[in-house]
Order: sequence, then C-alpha cells, then structure tokens
Amino acid sequence: MDRLREGLSAPSVLIFDWHGTLVDTHDAMFSAMEDMLPQLEELGLVDQLLLEEQCRTEDDARLVRYIRIFRRLHPRILAERRVSRSDIFNAIFGDNKEARLIAHQAYNQAYRCYFGQVRPFQPGAYEYLCALRAMGVRLAVATNRNREFLEKELKIVDEGRWQHLFEVTVCADDVTEYKPDPQVISRTLEKLNLPADARAWYVGDSYVDMLTASRAGVSGIFYNGAQWEAERIRSWFSRRDEPLAVLDSFEELMDLLALIERDEPAKFLHSPAEVRPNPFPPPARPEPRIESDWHPAVVKLVRPEVVLFDWHATLVDTLDAMYHAVDDMFPDFHKLGLMQRMLAPEDSKTPEDAKLVAYVREFARLHPKVKADRKISRTDIFEVLFGDDQEAKQIAHKAFNNHYRNHYGTVKAFEAKVRAVLEGLRCLNIQVGVITNRDREFFEHELAAVEDTGWAELFDVDVCGDDTPLRKPHPDQLLLAVQKLDYPADPSVWYVGDSTTDVIAAKRAGMTSVFFNGAQWDLPWLNRIFPGTHKHPDKPDVVVNDFSEFWALVLACEIGPP
Repeated sequence: MDRLREGLSAPSVLIFDWHGTLVDTHDAMFSAMEDMLPQLEELGLVDQLLLEEQCRTEDDARLVRYIRIFRRLHPRILAERRVSRSDIFNAIFGDNKEARLIAHQAYNQAYRCYFGQVRPFQPGAYEYLCALRAMGVRLAVATNRNREFLEKELKIVDEGRWQHLFEVTVCADDVTEYKPDPQVISRTLEKLNLPADARAWYVGDSYVDMLTASRAGVSGIFYNGAQWEAERIRSWFSRRDEPLAVLDSFEELMDLLALIERDEPAKFLHSPAEVRPNPFPPPARPEPRIESDWHPAVVKLVRPEVVLFDWHATLVDTLDAMYHAVDDMFPDFHKLGLMQRMLAPEDSKTPEDAKLVAYVREFARLHPKVKADRKISRTDIFEVLFGDDQEAKQIAHKAFNNHYRNHYGTVKAFEAKVRAVLEGLRCLNIQVGVITNRDREFFEHELAAVEDTGWAELFDVDVCGDDTPLRKPHPDQLLLAVQKLDYPADPSVWYVGDSTTDVIAAKRAGMTSVFFNGAQWDLPWLNRIFPGTHKHPDKPDVVVNDFSEFWALVLACEIGPP
C-alpha cells in the first residue's frame, strides 16, 4: 500500500469500476479509440477541445495538442496502455458535458466492432472477489460502460465465473450522465438500500474514478494496477478528492481489510485470514516507451547563430487543409502520367514505404492508416512515391497546389509556446528564418493569419518552395536563406524540421539538423526512417519532442559546458 489515510471504516459495500480495475479490455478500447478519434472533425468536436492553458496537467495539455493535430492518441498512451477513455475525454473536453456525451456515443459505436476482448486485470481476481463475498462484503459494479457491453463481458470473462459475484451493476445508460458525475454510484447505493457515506467504498483505477467517489460522498480507493509512480498519483489530486488508500493489487486490498478487521473484528462474517487465497502476483508493470538516442540531454552542439525552421507540422499545424488537398490530388495522377513514374515497391526505403507506393498505384489515394496517423507531409509522400525523379515531384507539387487553393487558410500554432520561443531566440541575438516547400502565395497568407496577428515580424528571412529550382530534400532553399543573411552554411546554422526531407536537406547543406519529433515517434521507428545506411546515410544531430525541449537545448548551448 503506497498510502493509507486515517479514519477508513469497514466497508458496507465495495463498488468496483470495471475496465482497468477488474478487467483488462485495453485491446478493444484502444482499437475503438483509434477508430473514433479521426471522426472528431465531422463530429464537430475539434473546436470543443480544451485550450492547452485550460488543461489540468501538462500531460493533459500534451494530449490535447496531439489529438488536435493528429486525431489519434499520443504514442506514450498507446505504449503504456494505462488510461481509460473516460480519463481521455475528461482530459480533452474538461467540464463540457455535451462534447463528452458526443464523444462517448461515437466511441460506443466504434466499440461494437471490438468488445468481447476481455480478461481479468490481474491474476486471482476471481479468487479475491470470492473471498470478499465470504467475508460478507457486498459487491457491485459502477461503470461508464454501456450495459450491452458489460453484460456480454461478464458472461465471457474468466469463462463466465463472475456472473454471480455482483449484487448490483449500474452502467452509463442506466443514468443520464457519465462519470465523474456521481450518478452511477448514487444509483448503485439506491439499489442496495445503503447510504452514501464513508462506509461505501468505490474502487477504481483513475483520477476520474476518485473524483466521482468524492462527488458521491463515498470513500475512494485507488487501484494502481497500472503501476503509476507514487509521485505521479499524488500530483493528480487535491486534498478534497484524493483517495483514502492507494493499492497496487488485490492482495494489498486484503491486507487493508485485515488491518481494519483488527480494529473492528465484528464487522466481517469471516476474517480475511480465514478466507483469503494464496497470494497472486500484482499486475505486470507496462513496458517503458523507448525514447530516442538523439536526446538533447546526451548531445553536444555548436551554439546557434541562425535557426531556420520548417513551417508545416513544426511551427504551425495546417494538416487539415494539407490532407484534404492530397485526397483531391491523387485522382489527377492518371492524366498527369505520374502513376507509371512511381518507384517500384521493392526500391522503397522501408516496408511501410513500399506499402504506400503499392496502395497509391492501385487505388489512387492514401491508405486510410496514413490519413489516420496524420504524421507524414506531402513532401515526404512525394519522396516516397518518386524518389530521385525531380520532374515527377515538381509535377506533383504543382497538382497539389491547384487543390490546396481550395482548402488553405486554416493555420494554428503547433504549440502554444511557439511565439514565445521565436521571440526568445531573437532576444538572444539569434537570427531566425523559415524554410518551407509551401509556395509563397500560401505561405504569406498563412504567415499573416496565424494567431490572428501574424508572425511576419518574427523572421529575418523566409524561403518558399517556388523560390528555388529544387525543393527540399535538396539544400538549395537552406543555402539561399543563409546567403540572404550573409552568413556561411556551417553547423552554427540549425535547421529544425519534422520530416526526413528536412534532415536530409540540413545535412547536405552542412548545417546542424534538429529533428522536431512532434509526431512522437519512438526510437525503433526513428531508427527505421533514419537507418544510417550507405543508401540512406543522413541522420539528425538531435531530436526534440516539443518546444520546451528545444528551448532547453538552445539555453544549454548558450550557457556552454560547466
């Protein structure tokens, strides 16, 4: 037990959350979330996302930013598999009940394709629940799951042995509001004819569960089956809504009841010592996400005198317009003679590139997964499709521009801190510029529109795709930028960009390559897109995951070694 507050009384009932507490349905849940999040735009929910400064924690702000830009879950969440959809919706929509309701309904529709993938969250769950019943403890379930899902999952989990264990179950569609509204707990207690007091325990695995318990006036018991660090858990709660105990396993739940039984021996039909099973192990700790070896903490760079930035997906988010234009563009490839000019799949850099080429050849559109991931730019797409065929890429860029005119204009800062970082660089007497494959007619409109006020005064130089004969990954644009600044092309010029083409252009120009990992690729994927082979030798000098890391990197170079 990580923490136990004084005054915890013997329970009149143990009300359990379902997913993440009693059972593991992560496979189905995350599959449904990945189907549902790309629908945010058509559901009218993109504009309902919280502003980053309104978020409760920095982790929530990063999640909002990632979902706003990429319409999918942050890779760390997918890797750790620790949070629930209720936690996600509460983090990104806050107190907006209408938005949360729309999101839950869309999720339920997606979940119908996957539910039934359910197993006990930890070994021995059935044996511990049977022991609790033998002690005379009443058991119930209160969940945001719809009844159609809960009843099927109850029938199949642990070969159906759990169906007789719970006196009452209350689901989201039995009440009018989802957690953290306390209705699911209040309705459970009504059915049990019990008061909402400290002797009713709600056992759940999330901040939302503990907030729900607090609002219901019952004792919140945090089940830490996801193995969160103690400090992380403490950071979530105020004194008002913090749990009365934090337990890492059902074995620790039995320990807690044994402590209470020592002070209140008459409260149970049988003591925990008489009925508890032989100990089962706690849930396994999630595998850690593997971060990049090019992390700022382990790299030594030359102090920058000039910092050049990519535009799209580095400084700003224009993904909605870009992907709409790409969708419209591909059918033109037939009449433009571009289908037959694509690389053979076997000549692609990675198996994923080969699949993209094959799919575009066959269907004249992007694979749905590429659009769902929203992690690849049109420049990277053209590099994958056409390789070194410069003429084909120029034709493709021109076709893209024709369609982009129908969509461009919506532009947002990639992060809330971007302007502050650009201003900070200028305060350090570092020259700042933009290098983009975007044509000037689009770039200048977006530059004037971003954050309503525009950013034109923040840059000393800008070079667009139609300012040079060749676009990135060729170094011509970067070289033209430093020529305009009357500065040499050397490692004291940093080029910050989010794509493989940005890295290649920087290395070919003799500059420092800072890979902006806004898409949050993990180390295995970065090693695949930057293999460092004879054919594909270019690798970034450093990887930053956000502008906070980038600013810390700049300051570290400013201060210099100790």
